Amino acid sequence: MTTYTVALNFEDGVTRVIQCDDDEKVTEAAFRQKINIPMDCRDGVCGTCKCLAEKGEYELEFYMDEAMTEDEAAAGYVLTCQMMPQSDCVIRIPASSAACKTAPEEIGATVAGVDRLSDTSFGLRLGLDRPMQFLPGQYVNVSVPGTGKHRSYSFSSAPGATAASFLIRNLPGGVMSSYLANAQTGERVTVTGPMGAFYLRPITRPQLWLAGGTGLAPFLSMLEQVAEVGTDQPITLYYAVTRAADLVELARLEALAAQIGTLRLITILAAPEEGHPRKGFVTDHLTAEDLCAGDADVYLCGPPPMVDAVRAHFAKLGVTPASFHFEKFNPTEDKAAAA
Repeated sequence: MTTYTVALNFEDGVTRVIQCDDDEKVTEAAFRQKINIPMDCRDGVCGTCKCLAEKGEYELEFYMDEAMTEDEAAAGYVLTCQMMPQSDCVIRIPASSAACKTAPEEIGATVAGVDRLSDTSFGLRLGLDRPMQFLPGQYVNVSVPGTGKHRSYSFSSAPGATAASFLIRNLPGGVMSSYLANAQTGERVTVTGPMGAFYLRPITRPQLWLAGGTGLAPFLSMLEQVAEVGTDQPITLYYAVTRAADLVELARLEALAAQIGTLRLITILAAPEEGHPRKGFVTDHLTAEDLCAGDADVYLCGPPPMVDAVRAHFAKLGVTPASFHFEKFNPTEDKAAAA
């Protein structure tokens, strides 16, 4: 018997990861782990448990056409009451986590270290009490000791380990930044999640990844997984910051590039006084060729103006990528100031 990891992505952004045996139906495995995927039967008749399998191999037992058509099955839809995984899978559940009687996982953690990567960014290292499974690119809420508050950050580390890392923007006066400036090794925090629809899908075509500042974090997590499983598809990563000092984690990126073999790293600096071969913004350098005539998956993580500018730039180029996944990050302190 083989056991596989199945990530259940709920429509409210929460992800829960379960273990499912190769002779076990997904609904049964979920129920065993206290998650109730909606269903009215267990026989492939009603269609209530219909979901979209975004990744993985599986077998489907009996189901009626009234529950799921052949076209839906060909498009990747499954009846989870009849689905038995044959590999690790990712399934999109058309219901909220609350409706399925579950919630984000909460894990205690110990501060293992804080690295001052630059004047504008920290690296936070945590030791989790137990491993957290997540999809590379997803985020968690990290509590800020002594404040009763939390802040949301994408993992910059690989899933499934007790050692977790985060790349955090230094905001003077910010709740987390103020804490990190004086954080002590051994202090306790709580990590809640994982959450978010920004995560790496199966790589079947060229990849164009765009990172603005600490928006590099989810891409580091993605690259860790790619380095582990491998790919023959080209990956182009644009990494845009303001100044050369803000280009953090370059040694790690170069090591991952050497391991992966198909990764091309392009750095851009916005400050005009910097001596750098590429200056300005990402949109000053992105071409139609980067989009491979539309046969490319695009992932973008950066501040809202960057996301909006890239979308407008694609329209100007007249090229629509095969898929476009983006995450806008806006610090909580900035939101409060704008309110």
